[in-house]
Amino acid sequence: MRVNLDDVGAIERLDTIKALRDTDEYDKQFAEGWELSGQFDISAITGPIDRIVVLGTGGGSAASVNLLKSYLFDELRVPLQLNQGYTIPAFVNESTLVIVVSHSGNTEEVVNGYEQAIVAKAQIAVITAGGQVLEMARSNNHAHLVVPGGMMPRIALGYIFLPMLSILTQLGMVTDKSEEVTETIGLFALLRQQYGLQSPLATNPAKRLAREMDGLTPVIYGTLPFFDAPAWRWKNQLGENGKVMAFWNAIPSLHHDEAVGWDAPAAMLKGYHFTLIRDVEDSEKTCKRVEISADILRERAGAVQVVHSIGISRLARLFSIVYLADYVTLYTALIRGVDPTPVDVINLFKSKMGQPLVQVQVR
Repeated sequence: MRVNLDDVGAIERLDTIKALRDTDEYDKQFAEGWELSGQFDISAITGPIDRIVVLGTGGGSAASVNLLKSYLFDELRVPLQLNQGYTIPAFVNESTLVIVVSHSGNTEEVVNGYEQAIVAKAQIAVITAGGQVLEMARSNNHAHLVVPGGMMPRIALGYIFLPMLSILTQLGMVTDKSEEVTETIGLFALLRQQYGLQSPLATNPAKRLAREMDGLTPVIYGTLPFFDAPAWRWKNQLGENGKVMAFWNAIPSLHHDEAVGWDAPAAMLKGYHFTLIRDVEDSEKTCKRVEISADILRERAGAVQVVHSIGISRLARLFSIVYLADYVTLYTALIRGVDPTPVDVINLFKSKMGQPLVQVQVR
């Protein structure tokens, strides 16, 4: 079934869990998330910290960590590592800050890693909406912040990213980011007018990009060192929201290997849509690489678009790409008559693993 993206009624009926509405309300979510972050009591975390490990998986937790790493690339002076598996690195010890992030509170890999972090005597802070993780935090007297639940974790970035940023700020590892957060919240409100459902296809960049991608395999290219994380997030959202396979990479590293794949047969390359991300902090050489890549791919691929970040601060610019990507990936499903919320394959894996299924209610 094909759906006209300007048919508001049809779209709203398809979007059963109101993912578009929750995306529209990113400004409210981030404002609430920032206020909650100010209440995060981490006084139990003491002593020197020489590395940070974040336990988290999926479109909310893992994406937030990668965005944080990109955002603070040239400021945070201790290593920050994302841990998505069942086991934690051997280096975790008393000088390691382990941030446990599970929106549901029952993520199997996170629970396992949390148990090991306790044994390793790491310093621990927990961000969750409930579940087993919250029970463990309370029973072990670990610093913890309870955030709102009832929404898809992949759309709960304001309740995950901002508390982690607050931890680093309170520990004196990074400077106060209040002004940048305020700008980002305001930018969401402005961009919603361009990307939201009520904005017509003719003038809506998100709808137009989703329509252009329709029927092609999306490839998202970011730039190092700051805009690789939004590309990774965009690719994952195309899977969870859009229900399509997608790929990502980052410039300049892809020019040393993946770019050779552009010599694939023409019939194959015509089946791909490339989106290249640009930012004002890209170096002169990186900008040149993006331009050359776009020129080469326009001669070979099905379609190519270059999108530019928007905003003054790096935080706002990062999330301007995230926000565009979230709308594009929702429209990617809806244009095909597909509800973007259900995650049937994930639930299939969970059922075979004997884990609780993903259940999200309309808030």
